[in-house]
Amino acid sequence: MIALQDCTVVFNANTPDERKALNAVRLMIERGDFVTVIGSNGAGKSTLLNLIAGTVRPSSGSLFIDGVDRTGEPEYLRSRSIGRVFQDPLAGTAAEMTVEDNLAVAARKGPKPLRIAMTRSRKAEFRDRLAELGIGLENRMKENVNRLSGGQRQALTLLMAVIARPKILLLDEHTAALDPANAEKVLELTQHFAREYGLSVLMVTHDMARAINLGNRLIMMDKGEIIMDVSGAEKSNLTVDALVHRFRQIRKQDFAGDRALLA
Repeated sequence: MIALQDCTVVFNANTPDERKALNAVRLMIERGDFVTVIGSNGAGKSTLLNLIAGTVRPSSGSLFIDGVDRTGEPEYLRSRSIGRVFQDPLAGTAAEMTVEDNLAVAARKGPKPLRIAMTRSRKAEFRDRLAELGIGLENRMKENVNRLSGGQRQALTLLMAVIARPKILLLDEHTAALDPANAEKVLELTQHFAREYGLSVLMVTHDMARAINLGNRLIMMDKGEIIMDVSGAEKSNLTVDALVHRFRQIRKQDFAGDRALLA
């Protein structure tokens, strides 16, 4: 479903600040795959998500979605098939708008005015979808989002990312800013939506234990390259210690100083 063919991303090319963020990355992701992505800071994890989302374009290489070359497609067109959630709960919502209106904006397809998106049946759908979150937001549809807690806001952001039925969900450390209880709730919802909609999910995380336990596939990145790609029984049998050992074997270096060891 998603195919990256020798994708390289270079920032500040031909300047003293030139930096290669991705180096000839080849990656195939099938429909329904739930891929966790780990690696030290600066490994290229967020750049990989930005490349798929269309936020950045490859300096070389190609990107295909459902067999169609989307390499040069602008982000706003690609966003119709991609949902995304960032680390900051404030990033994915409009604070001065109501819960209901935030969902209306997220559910729109094409340049429709807000009043067209807010039909009676759509409001009923929003109420049902909010009830699925299990945190009472179905009773707060007329409240502004700035009155929600961080966990409530991130759960709403996740729903907004999937309500337009995308094919791909990109998660960039989307639970890192939450307390443990809210993080677990958001992860439960993530898995629920992934199964319900048959989404292809890429989830960047620094929590190595979660990377092992969630999803059907795990990739490790370092210096802009994918240095490990495991699935099935090989993934199920992994431990955090084994991951660190594999990294040392491959790169002949340590994770020392990186948050990944502490997760």
